[in-house]
Amino acid sequence: MTREFINFNDISRESWQELHQHTKPLLTAEELEAIKSLNDKISIQDVIDVYLPLISLIQIYKKAQENLSFAKSIFLKKEACQRPFIIGISGSVAVGKSTTSRLLQILLSRTFKNSKVEMVTTDGFIYPNSVLMERQILNRKGFPESYNMELLLNFLDSIKNGMTAEIPVYSHEIYDILPDEKQVIQSPDFLILEGINVFQNQKNTRLYMTGYFDFSIYIDADINNIKKWYLERFDSLLELAKTDKNNYYHRFVHMEREEVLKIAEDTWGSINLVNLKKYIEPTRNRAELILHKASDHKIDRIYLKK
Repeated sequence: MTREFINFNDISRESWQELHQHTKPLLTAEELEAIKSLNDKISIQDVIDVYLPLISLIQIYKKAQENLSFAKSIFLKKEACQRPFIIGISGSVAVGKSTTSRLLQILLSRTFKNSKVEMVTTDGFIYPNSVLMERQILNRKGFPESYNMELLLNFLDSIKNGMTAEIPVYSHEIYDILPDEKQVIQSPDFLILEGINVFQNQKNTRLYMTGYFDFSIYIDADINNIKKWYLERFDSLLELAKTDKNNYYHRFVHMEREEVLKIAEDTWGSINLVNLKKYIEPTRNRAELILHKASDHKIDRIYLKK
């Protein structure tokens, strides 16, 4: 094991899949296809081998959270409050965070049948393009300074304390916050928070997002593989945008392929790669669990914090 994973148990896929005895996947192949992100590859066998053992592990953490909350209430001589179980999921762009998040949402709702499982992406906490342009950081979208971290932390605090919260909605079609739409989150039993920045700290504050998480996952892969997946996704987005003039990517559809490919390469190199190396990957070891993907998108190794 390399030093970067020294505080983790290194588990092969074969060893991991043996930790869960049931083989019923809890969803159909059609349902799995419907929640899969563009160009992501995942099969029912992946659900059985990797995600069902993960659900069993989350059950252990959930029970531990409930026991600790009960013990604290006795110690403080207060009535125990029901608090949501919050899961943070991070990783690079194009690595499959959204697929993992949507899959966990379904599996948790079917494992905990009477529980309300909500999912939120931190894209909704990016400042609107008008604000980014005013601050001259539109080319830094996705970097720490492009997020309204105070709003994000307030949201987590509200949810953890059982309050209802309204949050902005981001559209990947227009590449901006939708001004007249809000996502309402009310009293979830589970909250999945997904985004490239969920393990990052807000500057000049003593509050940490990770302090609100009961479990956390980082989706990991070799940088060359992530770049390949990013470029493949860019190509697929161009195909989808051909018939939609309002789509952000429609502006590229009439360009020469070589020119568009260069734009994608430059975007990866100057924005996404820099962000990954400087801000995203350094937070990897803050996760409780690291799921490592091979070049074929399949999870081949699992790292569980000791």
